[in-house]
Amino acid sequence: MDTLVDSTNTPQLNWVETQWESMYEGRNPLVVTGIFSFLLHEIVYFGRFIPFIICDYIPYFQQYKLQPNKKNTTTDYWNCTKKVLYAHFVFEGPLIFFFHPMATTLGMKVSAPFPSLTNMAIQIALFFIFEDVYHYHMHRFMHWPPFYKKVHKIHHEFAAPLGIAAEYAHPIETMILGFGTIGGPLIYHAFSSLLFDMGPAWDLHLATMLIWIIFRLFQAIDSHSGYDFPWSLCHWIPFWAGADHHDFHHQTLMGNYASSFRWCDFFYGTDVKYRAYRKRQDQLKNKLKVN
Repeated sequence: MDTLVDSTNTPQLNWVETQWESMYEGRNPLVVTGIFSFLLHEIVYFGRFIPFIICDYIPYFQQYKLQPNKKNTTTDYWNCTKKVLYAHFVFEGPLIFFFHPMATTLGMKVSAPFPSLTNMAIQIALFFIFEDVYHYHMHRFMHWPPFYKKVHKIHHEFAAPLGIAAEYAHPIETMILGFGTIGGPLIYHAFSSLLFDMGPAWDLHLATMLIWIIFRLFQAIDSHSGYDFPWSLCHWIPFWAGADHHDFHHQTLMGNYASSFRWCDFFYGTDVKYRAYRKRQDQLKNKLKVN
């Protein structure tokens, strides 16, 4: 871990930054980062899913279900949870612990102060774009029949996806697609600090990385939620994919390969059937309103 900040020549730390420094003080930074990151991942992952499982048992919210005729049972939830927890502890946990030494070797900052909110926002936006483009191409490759049969088919066991199944996948798939989340920030840091030398303010910081992971988990769970609410982000940001976009992929096993945005699918024409399907649905709804 980089040296703790000297208050005589650096800005005064805010409360969050002070708590951050206290968390690391006198402890092994690899262990602290590993445990904190893993616990954060689990809390956010399962916590974000709770509202959707509550909606499953409230009749009012069934009107927003994308595939209302397909019901996931309590047994489905429990089996999925067990397998996801197993994958988290056996495969993702070690990767999370390995991230700290790998990233700090490349120069990732750990100590306070944190980057400015503006710099964080710009970096996270870049991470989203990189992950989406990478995810699109890797996900499309995973539907190549030999690879799909051996690896990606596991993720498609739920034709009507549920939020907790966002990371329900073969370990090989987890590692391949996980690079889009972890690799993007590391590539960014290599360019910003090693290639272009943009200055310390633009260096990758662990705090930025963790906030990015939180956003990424929210996106993944929301897109697998099976719900399209009036307040869903895709109704406010037209190019946001969301559950409406990804649910069609699980329903038909074709097209809509991107994770966060609609750009790649539109550019490559892999959303043509999806747009035709939604157009027919809209026409049917309008006809029912008229009648």
